[in-house]
Amino acid sequence: MARASAGESSLHRHLRVLDAFDALHPYRTLGEIAEAADLAPSTAHRLVTELSAEGLIDRLPDRTYRLGVRLWEYASRTPGAVGLREVARPWMHAAHARIRQHLQLGVLTGTDVLFVERISARDAVVNATLIGGRTPAHASSSGLVLLAHAGDDVVDALIASGLRPYTAHTIRNATGLRRALRAVRSEGVADNRGHIHEDARGIAVPVTGPDGSVYAALGAVVPNDDDPRHGAIETLRIAAAGVSRSLAETYARGSEGATWHGPRPDAGVSARSWRVVATMLQPR
Repeated sequence: MARASAGESSLHRHLRVLDAFDALHPYRTLGEIAEAADLAPSTAHRLVTELSAEGLIDRLPDRTYRLGVRLWEYASRTPGAVGLREVARPWMHAAHARIRQHLQLGVLTGTDVLFVERISARDAVVNATLIGGRTPAHASSSGLVLLAHAGDDVVDALIASGLRPYTAHTIRNATGLRRALRAVRSEGVADNRGHIHEDARGIAVPVTGPDGSVYAALGAVVPNDDDPRHGAIETLRIAAAGVSRSLAETYARGSEGATWHGPRPDAGVSARSWRVVATMLQPR
């Protein structure tokens, strides 16, 4: 039976439809959308029709649906994630040239870590990270870094939701999580051996914004072997410091005297090119 929608806003019901699509289900039929969104078929049909009319969902010739390109347009204008990716990418490529496994950049969203960039090698160890994908923060080295510098309310909410175990090594209770977060704050690094997959080891360090707060986490996924990985940790720290400096420089160029809200969406675009873009965006 579809969930009752009494008291639920129209916007929230539309978001339930959009949330029906994920990395494993990029294409869905109308019936699958209704089931995944827990909506009555008639309600799902109405919402999908409205979203399709606005370009937020595309209807394909085989009568399946996918998320629309207009959503990508909106995402590309988001200063936090997109600007951060542009600033961090050169430092990530430099670090990847030394580590030669997986490099990833994550931000905290609710109680999950959302990965906004990833660089991999073809023969690298198994890794469940996807760009635009989420992982429960307790299971990820990047997530632990972000949780260690988040408010107690975020940690409490994650504990209340339940700590899902992925392997025998995954943190699975409040005591273990709080102990791990104290260690991250003390050592400045999260080192997860086999928390998501037995063969993989996640290492992550914080990236700070101009106001000194932890803005993101820069991590690597490497083989879970006997290598102490001191070189990988040092490489991550150097790259994270570089990203932090670049964030400060980007902010200083574009937001003098303003409150810190993250890198500008034009990060990585030359001033000359930005002037051309600004001219094009002016109304006729």
